Amino acid sequence: MIARYEEKGWQIITQRAHGLLAGQICARWRLADRPEKWVETVIATAEHDDVFNEFERNPLIDDNGAPINFKQTRFDLDCSTRLMDMATTKSRFTALLTARHICFVHGSDPLAKKFIVDLKKQERQWLKDAGITKKSIDMTYALLEFCDALSLLICQWQIPPEGRRVEISSGPDGTSYFLYQKEAAIIVEPWPFEAERFSVSYEIRTIKQLRFRSDEEFRSQLKASAAENNNQVISRS
Repeated sequence: MIARYEEKGWQIITQRAHGLLAGQICARWRLADRPEKWVETVIATAEHDDVFNEFERNPLIDDNGAPINFKQTRFDLDCSTRLMDMATTKSRFTALLTARHICFVHGSDPLAKKFIVDLKKQERQWLKDAGITKKSIDMTYALLEFCDALSLLICQWQIPPEGRRVEISSGPDGTSYFLYQKEAAIIVEPWPFEAERFSVSYEIRTIKQLRFRSDEEFRSQLKASAAENNNQVISRS
């Protein structure tokens, strides 16, 4: 989850809500540049964090009783195994994208080394089964990672003030994309989307309590908290 404390309490965005935002961004990609297996690409992007369900998994709080932000977590074998099981039962194409994401996120974590080696051993067969090339999956995953990065910048409130630019990520063609704030809109340069301007949305839950005695106490409050819908305009200019 994405957690930030403000005066009115903890602001929480679940991992699945962040994934849904990434899927909304992906769905707006320019028609002429969309990869093959387009529907599967959008679904995989929206579901890339689906295994991290705060209503089911622990830990949710740290030693001080505060919600654990996703950046504080490390490789979890059970979660990654379940995520890959979900992906492979959907399609080999989904498995390829999901495996790439695990490698991208946990590639430097010693705990993930054996798991990642095993994933890479299966890639050749998965590519054959899916009927696509390594270059195609490389470019498709670059799109997923771009959408993931832009979603995280929005969800973490990391849009710089005063029109300062920040890099989002590299897209499928290797181009570096940047964003900056202009009034209420986020401007993306260069522009990779079909529409000249569009709106995306995501939910934030606010919990007023500062510290929690257990995961269950936090989970109970998270379930009971109201969800506020936040809209964000993304524009070419």
